[in-house]
Amino acid sequence: MLHLAIIYHMHQPYYKNLLTQESQLPWVRLHGVKDYLDMVQTAAKFPNLKLTFNVVPSLFEQIEDYNQNQVKDKFFELSAKPAPQLTAQDKEFILRNFFSINPEKVIAFSPRYYQLHQQYRNHQEFNLADYLDLQVCFNLNWIDPSFRNSIPELKKVVLKERFFSQEDKLTVLAQQLQILKGIIPAYKTAQQNQQMEISVTPYYHPILPLLYNTSIAKEANKKTALPKEQFNYPLDAKYQIDSAVEFYRQRFESAPAGMWPSEEAISEHILPYIIQSGIKWIVTDEAILFKSLKLKKRDTKLLYQPHLLKRKDGQLNIVFRDRNLSDLIGFVYHQMKEEDAVNNFMHHLENINKAFSAKGGSASGGKDKDILVTIALDGENAWEFFRNDGHDFLNLFYGRLSSADFVKTTTVSEYLKIKPAENKIKRLSAGSWIYGEFGKWIGNPVKVKAWEWLSAARLALAKTKKPSELALKQMYILEGSDWFWWAGEDPDGSFDRLYRLHLTNFYQLINKEPPSYLAKPLVS
Repeated sequence: MLHLAIIYHMHQPYYKNLLTQESQLPWVRLHGVKDYLDMVQTAAKFPNLKLTFNVVPSLFEQIEDYNQNQVKDKFFELSAKPAPQLTAQDKEFILRNFFSINPEKVIAFSPRYYQLHQQYRNHQEFNLADYLDLQVCFNLNWIDPSFRNSIPELKKVVLKERFFSQEDKLTVLAQQLQILKGIIPAYKTAQQNQQMEISVTPYYHPILPLLYNTSIAKEANKKTALPKEQFNYPLDAKYQIDSAVEFYRQRFESAPAGMWPSEEAISEHILPYIIQSGIKWIVTDEAILFKSLKLKKRDTKLLYQPHLLKRKDGQLNIVFRDRNLSDLIGFVYHQMKEEDAVNNFMHHLENINKAFSAKGGSASGGKDKDILVTIALDGENAWEFFRNDGHDFLNLFYGRLSSADFVKTTTVSEYLKIKPAENKIKRLSAGSWIYGEFGKWIGNPVKVKAWEWLSAARLALAKTKKPSELALKQMYILEGSDWFWWAGEDPDGSFDRLYRLHLTNFYQLINKEPPSYLAKPLVS
């Protein structure tokens, strides 16, 4: 039998300014109303379907901030502001930011939003009615289509299409906040119903091996350029793991069994901390499997089974995602008709099942061989490129999986109960889901500089007597992967500004003057 484990990863960086409580970017709120709740609700319509959702604590913490009214959101405040009260600066901000959504898959399907977009692109003047309609269109179209169609208050605004009122706008914003409140309870209920497993990622989404020691990057790629001063704080990696497990316990009233290491970045060095935390399984990319076993060719017999890491601290199961199948969903299928995409995926599964049935035994008089095919991908960004936010694809996909007689969806924990890992890996190679190395976060001059700035700040923290909890929190936020992912590749500079803001705040929290270089972008 082909057992299929699908794992969705839900993540946003930490946007909130700890000193002002203002969220610098709106993506927790906007992805919250577009992706996090409806993904669980869509799956719940297929009771025979089993899925795993992986959550990052720093994302859930920011959702809770919205639920508890503990965050300021400039995008939200300017959305709520009556159009006649908008200043010239407000209007400029709205025009610059309120078209930030997929133009082909979203804006083009809303006649009024499309009209406003064309008006903006052609540098035509906006009147007050245009600004009001833009405030509504931006916030309304970020809300998932399932909510726009099912919530009566939203449906009424959708049907109006244009000439919106201030009351319409406040209705949309109020419904956004209501949707956010439903996210965490939905995950908890889904896990209690045993349809879904909820796994976790280290708290602020750090690249664990690089926290342990940036020199580990050379283990994955000998040509990697390193910062002048190594970042070498193994206990920070341990804290990021342990605090994530504790956060999970408090929200789900149980211990997590699974962990998705941030960016599927793993190395032998950080395994003891994961084992000590009580985690039972982790997921990473297939490239790490073949590097660990020193294989030059892809071997699906080894790929389609869990493996065991037996170490002096205990043991840990590890599964490796099928990169090809995962990337088809994440990066390819949005270009195809939904039926063609689903047919293509099912065809791949049928071929895999036939190949292993022949090997396993039905053709040779034995029993069919159980295999585990693991799909692991981002649970939010992909759907922005699909028509109807991916609902047409997902409903067809889940329906076909539910009715197929040769495949059974499962969670990793469920599969390990019936088929414990047997194959042992003596030493796990260092790497991530990006080419099996760390080049997306370290190596080029800008990323190296970002690490050097972090190393200097971390050294200052080590020299600080009794640093405040807020200063420690700020440092752990700075260890997140996203600042380094975007360093030197940031299209509008927003992540560069946020990284420098977090660093500046950190120095203030330890009562030190921020270095002058923080006043300029990393790329300068």
